[in-house]
Amino acid sequence: MTIRANWSYPTAIKFGAGRIAELAEQCKAVGLARPLLVTDKALAALPITQAALDQLDAAGLGRAVFSEVDPNPNETNMADGIAAYKAGGHDGVICFGGGSALDLGKMIALMHDQTVSVWDLEDIGDWWTRADGSKIAPIIAVPTTAGTGSEVGRAGVLTNSQTHKKKIIFHPKLLPAVTICDPELTVGMPKFITAGTGMDALAHCLEAYCSPFYHPMSQGIALEGMRLVFENLPKVYADPNDLEARSHMMSAAAMGAVAFQKGLGAIHSLSHPIGAVYGTHHGTTNAVVMPMVLDFNRAAIEDRIEKAAAYLGIAGGFDGFRARIMELRATLGIPETLTAMGVEAARLDELTEMALEDPSCGGNPVEMTRENTRALFEACL
Repeated sequence: MTIRANWSYPTAIKFGAGRIAELAEQCKAVGLARPLLVTDKALAALPITQAALDQLDAAGLGRAVFSEVDPNPNETNMADGIAAYKAGGHDGVICFGGGSALDLGKMIALMHDQTVSVWDLEDIGDWWTRADGSKIAPIIAVPTTAGTGSEVGRAGVLTNSQTHKKKIIFHPKLLPAVTICDPELTVGMPKFITAGTGMDALAHCLEAYCSPFYHPMSQGIALEGMRLVFENLPKVYADPNDLEARSHMMSAAAMGAVAFQKGLGAIHSLSHPIGAVYGTHHGTTNAVVMPMVLDFNRAAIEDRIEKAAAYLGIAGGFDGFRARIMELRATLGIPETLTAMGVEAARLDELTEMALEDPSCGGNPVEMTRENTRALFEACL
């Protein structure tokens, strides 16, 4: 066998409680003098955001903030953010928040001075080369949730408000110059956000681990990421102030995003259209469909899951692993079905077509066809 692959691993990470105090220092280190902090509407008014802005202001970097970020950000949010970026004469972006703010901040940094459409930069082949890389603004990422892993990624997810389709927009220069991972910032998350984002991290690790592509480094990272989630997500859900467990979850989130260079699968190809059409929380949606996708893929992944279960200390092989996921979902109050999230059987044909167009389906261990994908959606209702 001839092994051939292209690999890339991520950025400088300042990890640890209290390290948000280094934000202004890191801005100056990458040459930012007038950064725009991009966050979501709810987070903008919270003390952690105001403290970050105070720090920037005290360092002479201003306190500009853009917070018109929807839970599933779209091109209208991006256009408004670009207008704010240009009006303020900014020279870089601080992405501050969960996946929505991180992704939209990246899109503002990418598109503020491009001549091509953002949809021309979808993660297909070498489409990223259509962008002028010299016009991408520097990015600093500060996650306030532990799930998406976008803080160590080279892409962002943007929803097309006309077609209601989520698109993955990629460019190597979307990798943040510096990431500050401070678990103290995650302490104030509502419990349902802690649960949903944590299950997002698990989904990334699980799908990367099951992906059939060759990437042994990602394989190892995915396996250890799963261990961290299984051991620490129930702890932070029960005790939001458990900083050690919060730290491990923040690590798991970054590990999941690193690992899914190896590929994702049906969990995400189902979740993306559901989120685009119904506005559901991405990580929570992943958690709802996770056991059904495991069943769908069982014939192709059973041996691999048995090995994972042994490493994770889960008895019972595949069935024991699936039972642990069901137990975790119950502990976290995850809805049992898509019907409980408002998904309607009448729209399954539409969702199926969207799922088959999602690039994640290409990494699923079992080939996704129109027939079996619709049947999978039905099993999730």
